[in-house]
Amino acid sequence: MGDVVRDDVVRAIDLALAGEWDDAHDLVQRHEGNATAAWVHAVLHKIEGDISNSRYWYRQAGRPADVDADPQAELRTIREGIAG
Repeated sequence: MGDVVRDDVVRAIDLALAGEWDDAHDLVQRHEGNATAAWVHAVLHKIEGDISNSRYWYRQAGRPADVDADPQAELRTIREGIAG
């Protein structure tokens, strides 16, 4: 993952954790085709309550659709994995 993508995904996670769903969503949409951005996108739609769209993005990320997992914890896990 390139630095720009990683920085945007980390920023999107931080925004989502702060309750700024729309801004987080805008950032991850810029990186369609990136699996980690798609994973964050899935979690954002889970937060929104759009489970069918969330499942779509989990598929794009190549991840199981864990729609019952706590989204805040899942975002922190993603962030830890990419922020190093």
